[in-house]
Amino acid sequence: MSLSLLLLSCALPGLVLLTVLLRQHRQLRQADALLQELDQGVLQLHRDGRVARYNRAAAELLGCAGHSLRGEPVQQWLPQPLADEAQVLARGSDGQQRSLRVTRLASGHLLLRPLQTEAERFQRSQYFARIGTWDWDIDTNRLYWSEAIYAMFGHPVGAVTPSYELFCQSVHPDDREHVRAGELRCIETGENHDEEYRVIWPDGTVRWLRETGNVIKDANGTPVKMMGVVRDITEEKAWASQMHRLAHHDPLTGLPNRLVFEERLGNALERARCSDSRVALVFIDLNGFKAINDRLGHRAGDQVLVTMAARLREALRGSDSVARLGGDEFVAILEGLSPAHPPELEGQAIAGKLLAVLSPPVPVDDSLQQIGTSLGIALFPEHAQSMDRLIHIADQAMYAAKRSGDNQYRLGQVLPLRAQGE
Repeated sequence: MSLSLLLLSCALPGLVLLTVLLRQHRQLRQADALLQELDQGVLQLHRDGRVARYNRAAAELLGCAGHSLRGEPVQQWLPQPLADEAQVLARGSDGQQRSLRVTRLASGHLLLRPLQTEAERFQRSQYFARIGTWDWDIDTNRLYWSEAIYAMFGHPVGAVTPSYELFCQSVHPDDREHVRAGELRCIETGENHDEEYRVIWPDGTVRWLRETGNVIKDANGTPVKMMGVVRDITEEKAWASQMHRLAHHDPLTGLPNRLVFEERLGNALERARCSDSRVALVFIDLNGFKAINDRLGHRAGDQVLVTMAARLREALRGSDSVARLGGDEFVAILEGLSPAHPPELEGQAIAGKLLAVLSPPVPVDDSLQQIGTSLGIALFPEHAQSMDRLIHIADQAMYAAKRSGDNQYRLGQVLPLRAQGE
């Protein structure tokens, strides 16, 4: 065997050993890095109970942040002996005592976690559930808030001192009167207090709260305090509003749907009867709309509908109503009209105003599309006395206008009472 081979054969085991040691060192460094990232405390102990390794979380839980625990006996912080799972009162090096849950792992490590008290768990559950408790002394106006309520009024916990004056200032000015009335009613009658109101945060944010409570009386029956709970219902209000809008409005144009239209028409006729005024009902149909849908696609058709809805809104007064019945059919209610004008002139004026805003070409993408319009107009009380009959006459007038060509209108016919079935 040559000298070089002999030297290599002697050095090879050492090189293998060195490689293994380097690999183990690298793995230990990686494991230590992961250990330091844990938010729970971890202690590795020697057989004599002294600390071999630990992470930052363990040092903080034992009140030793910034100090080394290595080589220190664990019994100076934790009572001995320890069960596999125990709740202990740790004696921190900073002089404070901490309630900890200690778990002995199969590897021999100790896992340390802070132990929440019942009060802490209750406060935490209140915070995440957005529910808080309050306690108001009627005579002194002293007010207690649980921690969750601070956030409901836009304050960090402990940043302000709760008081009845602060509460009143935070309630929206439009809601203060009914909140105060509810409190007085509860105090005077003993009824449960249940109010929904808005609060204004220091940054101007508006939130909705629901407050419930009852009155506490002394031995003589005199009210001395009110106690209850409050919760944030802002998201519930927004969800309810969205559901109501979806149920009562067309999602494409934002106009009221048939349900709202019929309700508004019924109310308009009732007001007209009381004031001896006139109501005009106008059915509106778009000519050639299907051809645009077929030729350019539904997205182009949607653009036409949105544009026509916007034009109708602009053409009508604030006291008038416009709705989309479906497809390319719209309807308008004009109320408070004077019965002194002849029906023919009234119809002509209404049609002229609407056709002027609806007849111009509609921009669709990079082109202009000509859309024809047909109007059917029925007047209350001249054409019908009931809502259903008025709708029928306006609908028939609209189809008559449609048969006459684009941008035409027809006025409903005045029928005798017997023919109307009234």
